[in-house]
Amino acid sequence: MQIIVTFAKVRDKIQIEMIKAIFFDIDGTLLSFKTHTVSDSTVRALDELRRRDIRTFIATGRPLAGINHLDGLRFDGYITLNGGYCLAGGEDGKRNVIYKNPIDPSDIEALIRYQQEGNTFSVMYVMADQLYINHIDEKASRIFELLDFPVPQQRPLEAMLGEEVFQLVSFIDAQEEIPIMRDVLTHCDAARWNPLFADVIPRGNSKQRGIDQIINHYGIRLEETMSFGDGGNDIPMLQHTALSVAMGNAADEVKRSAKYVTDTVDNDGIAKALQHFGIL
Repeated sequence: MQIIVTFAKVRDKIQIEMIKAIFFDIDGTLLSFKTHTVSDSTVRALDELRRRDIRTFIATGRPLAGINHLDGLRFDGYITLNGGYCLAGGEDGKRNVIYKNPIDPSDIEALIRYQQEGNTFSVMYVMADQLYINHIDEKASRIFELLDFPVPQQRPLEAMLGEEVFQLVSFIDAQEEIPIMRDVLTHCDAARWNPLFADVIPRGNSKQRGIDQIINHYGIRLEETMSFGDGGNDIPMLQHTALSVAMGNAADEVKRSAKYVTDTVDNDGIAKALQHFGIL
């Protein structure tokens, strides 16, 4: 029995020493919902990871234009829009698009017809570097307040026609979502981490797919990856990387998808997990 334990410890130590890339969700993972800031312990941890030549990446449902409160933090790349739009940092400091997969135009047209028939709800639609909302209802207002997120400019859904749209943030509950995804947005999937809205993305897009695009670009093996997350849209990522950590504030389903559960975002969860695994 002692030999088995010893081999297990050696195996885990080898795995930890192999970590070359770590992927971080933003809301509820890097950013506190209470303070809308990144904790000092997390900032120090990110700096130390860079010092140790471990690459760090953002993996978020947000668009690049919607990433706020991370000023001054450096990352080697960005998985945005739940894997639909991925960027890598170049040697010149610029971000280079390495993958994009927009929503099928027929789904955009179907959604416009659906709302024209009187089935109205707030929809934020996201292009590569712009985002708009058709109108703001109570669900949308509550989410913008929760995330301390700037309210987008209002434009009708018809303005999407002819544009590359990578994500629809639909402010609907889980029951409303069922017929819309079944009958209207038939080439898309819905990812949800809050009961008030769903991220609607092209079928097949996920943070998992984004990770594959990033590591292929950088020549990193999947066995050398680690991820942190707290929401339902993080589950594919947590199940995919070699090491995965769910935040203490995550739902039970998310925690079951990870290899380890750390403390909450407001109680130094990231730093504690990295220390637990001996990475820091």
